Amino acid sequence: MGDLTVRGTTKPITLQVDFDGGGISPVGDERIGFSAATDINREDFGLTWNVALETGGLLVGKTARIELAVQAVAATKAAVA
Repeated sequence: MGDLTVRGTTKPITLQVDFDGGGISPVGDERIGFSAATDINREDFGLTWNVALETGGLLVGKTARIELAVQAVAATKAAVA
């Protein structure tokens, strides 16, 4: 859970986080990976622009998906010092 600010509007959001695993990379450092995702209503952040289509409906949907893929690399003792 955290706050997301878009164009000056801040709202709390919750990300579904998954641990994707860990191990030693080809260069020998230790890494772990996570992925996270959530859907937001863009109108909650004041993003209301849209255009009606001739065939019916609207050009832009209300929902926007946010997806993250993150890797963390363990710090070496030399880098910490």
